[in-house]
Amino acid sequence: MATIKDIAERAKVSPATVSRVLNYDSELSVSDGTKKRIFEAAEALDYTKHKRQPKLYSGRLALIQWYDDQEELEDLYYLAVRMGIEKKATELGIEILKVTLDSLTEVQEADGLLALGKFSSKEVTLFGKQTDKLLFVDFDAMGYGFDSLVVDFNQGVTAAIDLLLSEGHRQIGILSGVERTKSENETIPDKRLAHFRERLLQENLYQENFVWESDFSVDGGFQTMRELLAVNRELPTALFVSNDAMAIGVIRALQEAGKRVPEDISIIGFNDISVAKYLSPALTTVKVYTEWMGELAVQTILDSLQQDAPVPKKITIASELVERQSVQRL
Repeated sequence: MATIKDIAERAKVSPATVSRVLNYDSELSVSDGTKKRIFEAAEALDYTKHKRQPKLYSGRLALIQWYDDQEELEDLYYLAVRMGIEKKATELGIEILKVTLDSLTEVQEADGLLALGKFSSKEVTLFGKQTDKLLFVDFDAMGYGFDSLVVDFNQGVTAAIDLLLSEGHRQIGILSGVERTKSENETIPDKRLAHFRERLLQENLYQENFVWESDFSVDGGFQTMRELLAVNRELPTALFVSNDAMAIGVIRALQEAGKRVPEDISIIGFNDISVAKYLSPALTTVKVYTEWMGELAVQTILDSLQQDAPVPKKITIASELVERQSVQRL
């Protein structure tokens, strides 16, 4: 595991600054550019190196993202996937052409389009008019007739709940995430919530009063937990949080209120972003192999360029529970 010092040297900042940025210290005043260097250094050092392949393809792929640079800093999940895409493209000698909704016609200058994130039905239709070589990453567009690369949320949520059950927890809550598409403001359901409900109903342990929601950000998790604590709401013994960024905010709010994690409440996140291991306590979470997901996206669309398929395909990748220090046995 890379150390704080390793990240500091790569990002050309002090170890103290790295530590505070990785813990989303709200009182630290540094530029977004500095934060970006630190987060990208952490991702790069955390990145699992794979055997370098020869350049197999020469061409250009377009990439459209639903997160802007600022949002990437709030939730490192998409930053990690993007870095995986760019690393694989560089390895294979492929140029990545970044496009936006305003420059969408530039897609016609590329061999295919990677759409990273969540998009409205109108946006999906617009993308499809530019190219039929289209792969959605982290969004299920099979219903629209397009290839998709997604995460198996059911497996990850089940692993998290089963861990909490094995540790003696019976009061288990969830902080689920709220997402909306940019152009049409369409609500995107958090599939983790549906799987969470289903798994706890099987055990007759589901409690609606332990279900909350926020946006997928550190501040979203922080504000939601702070509001719950302010009105003295009863908390479960364990809380499953739909992503690590939210979990970071939750832990910060709890600690500021004098609550101990995991002694007073256990916390499990989702994604295993690069900063999760540097938190105090280190975050137990469900690991999504984000960098590899980005690599796989590039390889998948290249395969589709080389051979037409009679029907669209959906690739679902597994996740893995990573046990650290934020869950305690009752």
